[in-house]
Amino acid sequence: MVLSKAVQSESDISLHSTFASRYVRAVLPRFKMPDNSIPKEAAYQIINDELMLDGNPRLNLASFVTTWMEPECNDLMMAAINKNYVDMDEYPVTTELQNRCVNMIAHLFNAPLGDSETAVGVGTVGSSEAIMLAGLAFKRKWQNKMRAEGKPFDKPNIVTGANVQVCWEKFARYFEVELKEVKLSEGYYVMDPEKAVELVDENTICVAAILGSTLNGEFEDVKRLNDLLVEKNTETGWDTPIHVDAASGGFIAPFLYPELEWDFRLPLVKSINVSGHKYGLVYAGIGWAVWRSKEDLPDELIFHINYLGADQPTFTLNFSKGSSQVIAQYYQLIRLGFEGYKCIMENCQENAMVLKEGLEKTERFNIISKDNGVPLVAFSLKDHSQHNEFEISDMLRRFGWIVPAYTMPPDAQHVTVLRVVIREDFSRTLAERLVNDISKVLHELDTLPAKLNAKKEVSEENGVVSAETDLERQKKITDAWRKFVADKKKTSGVC
Repeated sequence: MVLSKAVQSESDISLHSTFASRYVRAVLPRFKMPDNSIPKEAAYQIINDELMLDGNPRLNLASFVTTWMEPECNDLMMAAINKNYVDMDEYPVTTELQNRCVNMIAHLFNAPLGDSETAVGVGTVGSSEAIMLAGLAFKRKWQNKMRAEGKPFDKPNIVTGANVQVCWEKFARYFEVELKEVKLSEGYYVMDPEKAVELVDENTICVAAILGSTLNGEFEDVKRLNDLLVEKNTETGWDTPIHVDAASGGFIAPFLYPELEWDFRLPLVKSINVSGHKYGLVYAGIGWAVWRSKEDLPDELIFHINYLGADQPTFTLNFSKGSSQVIAQYYQLIRLGFEGYKCIMENCQENAMVLKEGLEKTERFNIISKDNGVPLVAFSLKDHSQHNEFEISDMLRRFGWIVPAYTMPPDAQHVTVLRVVIREDFSRTLAERLVNDISKVLHELDTLPAKLNAKKEVSEENGVVSAETDLERQKKITDAWRKFVADKKKTSGVC
């Protein structure tokens, strides 16, 4: 009998165990596409392993963006992941769902519509695109008006607070509009309506108000801004309008503060943007722009195409995009209804208060955020002589938390802040755990040897001179380090 030995190729091995194959020891391509293919199992495993080094989205307290949705909605999104939203003739139901979302959001913002009247609006990839579109509408309306009056129309400007999100700066730079910013001051981190109206002139295409500042969650006083602008327009004969950037607050104010006048109830509010992927409770990639009426969106900005099968109006900066987020937004609107959104926003606000009270009990922080507004907690250290907010932010990552530290805009740039955004999936238990971990971080920072030296220097500056010798001081530092290392060894598990 002849015995034969089969030779197994590397490709055969990879079919049985990715980790036994050559692919896990090969250098991954970073600049050029590889010459050869690899098995799908190997490609998945290698990429999945590297992605493990990303932060946990649920513990990313820097972001306003939704990080959890119900499994049923996830299924709907996956089923629609291969649908191109722009193919309206091929996917008419998806288009209808978008129109329903626009109508519901417009009514939520008190647009002057009848019960069955169609609203004017569009779905976008986020509030940045929505703001670009709204800004373009204001610019074109202003240009048409100035041209009709025989006046120069080459130097438009827009008035905002210095606390605006960077997308407003992008709009101004990309579309050649001067950005007039109302400077902030310590203790007042939103746009002052009086100062904003003072900056308005005949070339102002609109004043942008923020419903939920990124810095501290505070709502700007849109009602006061509207009243002041009405007076100025009456005096000057201008018709300067208002745009409300409700990226964060648009899905909060109607449920927590229904009596607050910030939306289309105010006559000068002509357009509003809102992020569906923030408190609209949809994964990243959806925003909405809504106009008061058809007259506020110049028709020449709307394109009509027919090469996809039928006449299709389009007003977007991009073209192709997925349908999943639009479908997910409609799911949330009908699944939760007004009652569900109200309950979620109330939970977020209550958990923000739990976190705020826990931080106050440490007696180490000043609270910068307001109780009314976007449910977040912005806070800064009372004493910066020992450590700063950036050190706290860095050390919290050891526990898994991602908490940003940042400085305020010009005229308040000496103020450094930590900020925790409270989302739907941030429970009271997590809030209490975060306070506990912040306390641990403060204790660790207080006991670090470098910090002991800093305390000594502060004491000497205050006229209290230590009598200890250099040897004693060195022994204290050594003992502190030993205790620090020993305590770290006792810690088991990862948060």
